[in-house]
Amino acid sequence: MPGMPASASDERQTLIGFVAFQQNAFFAVAHGLTDEQARSTPSVSALSIGGLIKHVTGMQQAWTARAEHAPQFPPPDPRPMEEQMADYADQYVMHDDESLADLLEALKAQNAETLRVLAERDLDTPVPVPHEVPWFPDDVDAWSVRWVAMHLIEELSRHAGHADIIRESIDRATMYELMAAEEEWPETDWIKRWRPAEV
Repeated sequence: MPGMPASASDERQTLIGFVAFQQNAFFAVAHGLTDEQARSTPSVSALSIGGLIKHVTGMQQAWTARAEHAPQFPPPDPRPMEEQMADYADQYVMHDDESLADLLEALKAQNAETLRVLAERDLDTPVPVPHEVPWFPDDVDAWSVRWVAMHLIEELSRHAGHADIIRESIDRATMYELMAAEEEWPETDWIKRWRPAEV
C-alpha cells in the first residue's frame, strides 16, 4: 500500500480507502518484531503492539457486526457480563502462548470482513445504539453505517498512533521506514527501509 490512501471517485470508496489504510498500519508497525518484542510494554503505557493488534481485531469485529445486522442489533452475547468484561480486558494483552504471526493472521481476516461489510451495506442504514452501555449516548437512537466507518477510522488511527510510540520505544523504528520495509518501497536518499540493528 502506498504512503497515502488512494484517491477515490465516491464517498464509499473514500471511506473504504481510509479504513484500509489505517488497518494496514498495524502490519507496518509490527514488521520485523519478535514475539517477545510484540508483547513487551517498553513505554509508560501498559499497552503492547501485540495487545493493540488483538484489540483492533476485536474492536472491528464488534462494530462490523453492528453494521452487518443493522437496522437490528447483532445477536446478544449470552455470557455473564463479568465474563464479557474479562474478555474485553484480555484483548489488550498478548499472552505467552500467543504468537505475533497468529495475531496478524486474525487481524488480516477481520480486516477483509470489515471492508466487505462496508462495501455491501447501504451507508444510510441506521445502526441502533445500545442504551445500556454507559459511554454510548442516551439521546441518540441510531447511528448510520457511514458513522460506523468514520468511527473505525478514528479507533484504528488512535491505536496506530499508540503502536507507533511503542514501536519507537522498542527499537527506535519509525513509521516511514517500517512502511518502506513492509511494502518494499524503492529506497531513496531520504527514505530507507527499516533493517534490524547490527549486533
